[in-house]
Amino acid sequence: MLAASELKVGVVFMNGNDPMIVQRMLGNKSGRGSMVFRMRIKNIVTGQTMDAGFDSSEKFQEVDLDIHKVKLSYIDGESYVFMDDETYEQFEISTEDLGDNVNYIAAGDEFTVELTFYEGKPVGIKTPVQVVREITYCEPGIKGDTSGKATKAATLDTGFVVQVPLFCDIGTKIMLDTRDGSFTERAK
Repeated sequence: MLAASELKVGVVFMNGNDPMIVQRMLGNKSGRGSMVFRMRIKNIVTGQTMDAGFDSSEKFQEVDLDIHKVKLSYIDGESYVFMDDETYEQFEISTEDLGDNVNYIAAGDEFTVELTFYEGKPVGIKTPVQVVREITYCEPGIKGDTSGKATKAATLDTGFVVQVPLFCDIGTKIMLDTRDGSFTERAK
C-alpha cells in the first residue's frame, strides 16, 4: 500500500478501480486537519487528466508494472523516443504522458531512466533523484545587492525555469532535485 505522501511524479496507483499516474505535483496544504497533497493525475486507460487532492491518511493500492531501463534516444516533435540498452528496442511516449519529467531530460543525456509499462503500453518514466542541467540564460547577479539568501530565475537547456543562487551564470552546470524541481548545488 502507498500512502498519499509517497505519491510522486511517475508513480502509478489504483484510485478506486482506475489505474492512475501522477503527472505533476501541485503542492501540499496543511490546515486545521491533516496535510492534503494536491497533484495532477491521469487515468492510464481512458487518458483523462484531473487535479486531485488526497488526505495524508489515504492509502492506495500499487499497480504491477513492467519496468525497462532505457536512455533517451531522440525527441521527435511531441514524442520522446527511448531505447532499451540491452535489446535496442525503441519505445515512444508523448510529452503529455511524461508530465513534469520533460523538464529534466534532454537528447544526449547519458543517465538511464526507468520506463514503466501498463499492459504493454509505455505510460511514464522515473528519473534519477538528481540530474545535471546547464543554464542557458539568466540575468547577471549583482554582488552586495541583497541581504540574506537571494535567488534569480534561470532558464535551463530543457526550457525549464528554476530559481538559482546569484553566483550561477550562463553555462553553469547545476544539480536539480527531480522530486520538486529545485536547485541543489553547482555540478562538479
